[in-house]
Amino acid sequence: MAEPRSTMIDPPIEVLLDKVDSKFTLVTLAAKRGRQVNSYFSQLGEGLGAIVPPQVASIARKPLSIALEEIAAGKVVAVWPAEEEAAADPDASAEAAGDVHSDGEAS
Repeated sequence: MAEPRSTMIDPPIEVLLDKVDSKFTLVTLAAKRGRQVNSYFSQLGEGLGAIVPPQVASIARKPLSIALEEIAAGKVVAVWPAEEEAAADPDASAEAAGDVHSDGEAS
């Protein structure tokens, strides 16, 4: 028989907030990665392979739950532009602020 899941957020919010610098970063990171996971599952039958698959083995079937588990495991981190880039080209750095990278490449 399957073990029942708790009704509270899993992973706990305290663990998630330890991985990021603010609640805003957590929400933004989870939302962007959740959209990427959803896009991955949407394009599976097309054979495109352009999107990074989920980085954790999860029993959750929802993209946002998978994204939160990835953040808790440290597989997904927020990448902020360097200070030099921001000073050199403020328009480009504003577009790139908060991009989600799970494979080390620009999205």
